[in-house]
Formats: sequence, C-alpha cells, structure tokens
Amino acid sequence: MRPVQYDSFGEPIAQPVRDERVVSRIALRTGVGLFWTLVVVIVAARAAYFHPHFAEQFGRVAALMDRLRAVLGA
Repeated sequence: MRPVQYDSFGEPIAQPVRDERVVSRIALRTGVGLFWTLVVVIVAARAAYFHPHFAEQFGRVAALMDRLRAVLGA
C-alpha cells in the first residue's frame, strides 16, 4: 500500500496508476525535446541570417535620439 500524499491545503492527492505515469513521462520528455529543438533551430536561423548592417542601425537611432533630446532641451 502506498503512503497517502497531501497537497498544501491538506487534501489528499490522487495517485496515478502506472500507465498514466508512463504517458505523463513520455509527454513531458516529448515537450521538453520539442522546446529545445525549437530553441536550437531559432538560434541557428538567427545566426545564419544575421545581417550586420541591421545591428548598425540601432546606433543611428540612438544618435538621432540624442540629437533630438539636445534640440528639445530635455
């Protein structure tokens, strides 16, 4: 007989049968694997299609904002 587990409110937690635990474990591993696969694909795509001139434009925007603040006196 398994020991009864309780949640933080004192209610007993229903223990899953063995088949539910296996399915839950498979679903968890599948979800984790899918997540990390997407992370790797997105990072690789960003590295492959990185355009350095796009990153330079952020410096232009910052300089433009500085000039605008100087003109407005802010």
